[in-house]
Amino acid sequence: MDHRHCAQDVLRCRLCKTPAPLMYCDICHIHLCKGCVGEHLSNQPLQHTVVPFNERGSTFICTKHCPKLCELYCEQCDNPICVLCASSEEHQCHKFVDLTNALERHKQILQQDLHKLENVIYPKYQEIASSFPIKMADLNDNSKKLMEAFDKHGKQLHMEIDTIIANLKFDLEEMDLKYTTFLNEQEDEITRKVSEITQTIADLKKLLNTNDFRQVSAYKPMNAEFRQLPPQISVSLPSFTPQTINREQIHQQFGFMSELVIKTEEPNRLLIDEPKVISVTETEFGESKKLHSVACLNQEEVWAGGQDNMIRLYNLKGELVKAIHTKSGNNPENITVTRNGDLLYTDVDKRTVNIVKNSHIQKLLRLRGWRPFGVTSTSSGDLLVAMDTDDYKHSRIVRYSGSLLLNCIEVDEQGQPLFSPGRYIRYISENKNHDICVSDWYAGAVVVVNQAGKHRFTYTGPATKTMGSLYPYGITTDSQSRILIADDKNNCIHIIGQDGKFLRFIDNCDLHSPWGLCVDTNDNLFVAEKEGQIKKIQYYM
Repeated sequence: MDHRHCAQDVLRCRLCKTPAPLMYCDICHIHLCKGCVGEHLSNQPLQHTVVPFNERGSTFICTKHCPKLCELYCEQCDNPICVLCASSEEHQCHKFVDLTNALERHKQILQQDLHKLENVIYPKYQEIASSFPIKMADLNDNSKKLMEAFDKHGKQLHMEIDTIIANLKFDLEEMDLKYTTFLNEQEDEITRKVSEITQTIADLKKLLNTNDFRQVSAYKPMNAEFRQLPPQISVSLPSFTPQTINREQIHQQFGFMSELVIKTEEPNRLLIDEPKVISVTETEFGESKKLHSVACLNQEEVWAGGQDNMIRLYNLKGELVKAIHTKSGNNPENITVTRNGDLLYTDVDKRTVNIVKNSHIQKLLRLRGWRPFGVTSTSSGDLLVAMDTDDYKHSRIVRYSGSLLLNCIEVDEQGQPLFSPGRYIRYISENKNHDICVSDWYAGAVVVVNQAGKHRFTYTGPATKTMGSLYPYGITTDSQSRILIADDKNNCIHIIGQDGKFLRFIDNCDLHSPWGLCVDTNDNLFVAEKEGQIKKIQYYM
């Protein structure tokens, strides 16, 4: 058989028909062998870009200045552009980077999503999926034991209680059916999610093997959706409680079976009526160098930062455990503690976010054109940084994984700014549901967006105000996804639910200008007062 006419031999040089060509023209979209490249390039006046076959798709023709090639990437417009576009009024003052670098940056994001899907999210779904056969076996074992108990107790009552036994069996089978249906539905949902994750992993791997920028840039991250795991199932399976036989009240004394109870909600801790101060820590901060940030290292030690160039670690007795001088000698604008117990702080003038490991300071981020204010470490290990432009006219929240920028949150769905710009600490915290909570002092509000940056709600104080306008400074969240807000002018703490509903004030603990807030693992609240005291407050039962 002539191999040139074989159905499987589909890739040939356009000019000489040589099979398996090694080159490709990204402009004409044709395959070429090495011997025909020169002839093709001589075809004027067309402009050609011939690349190795495995690098095809990396060249773009500018749609506005054809046949100019796109060699740059506009970060503001999120598009490849040519040099003529870069000098046009449309892209005035925009920031450009090399298109190859932009492609690599997008691939880094893809690689990170792939890593998290394969090593974090997918294993968790597998673990959940593997629990369903165990739950089904527990259900069957429990039902078998109950059936035997029914029969054993029923034999003592002879024919009079046969109807009762039948009814109980029927009820149990109804419960089994209900729980089986529930488990099947949950298992189907997990199986569907596992399938979606498997497909997403395959798609990401496919994207990582292509140089087609349009395909790569069209990728929309799915990790935010998959990271939200389904709630844990708490089940109280039916049990049987036999009673001593009394023939006169045989129906009442035979016994009863408890109801099937399926719970998926998190346990809800109650707020106490009168929050109380557990301890007061005196610090070296005071009137001349105000205290504005506090971060829990553990239940007994807290970091404090303010208007001098030192960050101090205190125990609850007020003893100074450690002191860290900032690397630049500037004041730390905001501090927080990572999941690993490392200290983070922002340096506005140096435009850096720094980490302290074993008393050694390392620079994590250095910004250009932006100044970092608030910072927090998320449950996934990412960083959220609140920042303003150098002229303090624009404000945004940026998520980083290490030094890699993941996404920016700046405007709402109508294109309006979410946050008021200005030189002041913009405190920030991540909720248990992965919402991002930001205190906006100039707006007198707390702005809450979801993980993707979509606006959820803005809190400006309770509907029925018993005090003045809200002046929010420090902000933190607890294990119940409640949001706590320091109100400087009104000397109190606002507590709101995860959907923005006002719950109560903490206004009975002799607070004076509360600025910084944090909670420990037991939901004890630490309040840093401007004049230097740190108060530990219990507000949960």
